[in-house]
Amino acid sequence: MKTMRIMTGVVLVMTVAMMNSCRTDDEDIVGSQEEKVPSGGVVHPSDGREPIVGFFLLNEGNMGSNKCTLDYFDAVTGTYVRNIYGEANPGVVKELGDVGNDIQVYDGKLWAVINCSHFVEVMDVETARHIKQISIPNCRYITFSGDYAYVSSYAGPVQIDPNARLGYVAKIDIRTLEVVAECTVGYQPEEMVVSDGRLYVANSGGYRVPDYDRTVSVIDLATFKVINTIDVAMNIYRMEQDSDGFIWVSSRGDYYGTPSNTFVIDPHTDKVCAELDVPNSGMTTCGDSLYIYGTEFSYLTGETKVTYAIVDTKTRQLLTRNFITDGTERRITMPYGLAVNPDTKEIYITDAGDYVSPGALYCFSRDGKYQWDVRTGDIPAHIAFTKVPFKHSGK
Repeated sequence: MKTMRIMTGVVLVMTVAMMNSCRTDDEDIVGSQEEKVPSGGVVHPSDGREPIVGFFLLNEGNMGSNKCTLDYFDAVTGTYVRNIYGEANPGVVKELGDVGNDIQVYDGKLWAVINCSHFVEVMDVETARHIKQISIPNCRYITFSGDYAYVSSYAGPVQIDPNARLGYVAKIDIRTLEVVAECTVGYQPEEMVVSDGRLYVANSGGYRVPDYDRTVSVIDLATFKVINTIDVAMNIYRMEQDSDGFIWVSSRGDYYGTPSNTFVIDPHTDKVCAELDVPNSGMTTCGDSLYIYGTEFSYLTGETKVTYAIVDTKTRQLLTRNFITDGTERRITMPYGLAVNPDTKEIYITDAGDYVSPGALYCFSRDGKYQWDVRTGDIPAHIAFTKVPFKHSGK
């Protein structure tokens, strides 16, 4: 789906009849596939922390196709393994479902948010074996604090609706894997950040286009009630916290006259304290650097402008608009995900390509030079690093 990047912005959303499964009991299981890449190896941090040994990559899959898949990269051996979930879970008929929207590692478990199938899939991080599916309608992103997981939910059906209901955040007990509370926030909530006992939630309002939401809801985690609402900008989406506790927020704009941009919230005052002229489709922090990729689409021109920026989070100065330094960004058709290994500082960019065929994962060195690339599933998007080796069942 060529407009998947906008589906994430929820400007073009189709009402989709959900497919019931991607295989029946008598269909064959599609096995995993391995590929060797020139890995840089594992770096052991000098401060004694356990090293990162690999990462999981969640492929969204074209909406309505029920083709969300899970890959794994073994940084120790330099082995990339495609489609590990079906092989690890032959008894799960529906596999991972429709549109993988987020993936995280926490408490010895792998948590995948499956948006259009309306559940959070909980797996064992060592084996990717199914533990439980937690039902949450139109779920979007997940974050954690202590004994609880927090999942943002659009609450309503997957469709443009100017009268769409307010969204909410579901609170999950990680011991029982049950939803224990809900807190109503703004319209179509997206990413979240935990800071000093509070949960900051980006409300996009994407289903209400052109009447976007522009607020961040602040939830007190002790009472699980909204205690503040911060006005930021229209159609906000991503959130990251820097080493000083400041919260970076992306705005996708309206795809017409209001461009995508990047904002900073001071959690001490709950006010916007900075605005940067940096288009922002996704971001990640590493040390005092904020890596940002921008795929700024305009309906006025029909063009998409792509940037790969780095911002110094201490000075809030733009260091570069292209952290790929050897010209190989031309290989990437449509950047769709970004991660930086905090140990090796290697940069990973996912490429959604044409949105209907297998995508690609690109690895760049810390100084922005191309290292390798590998084929992925359809619409590769979300990366979760792990310090626990994955035991591939196909070995």
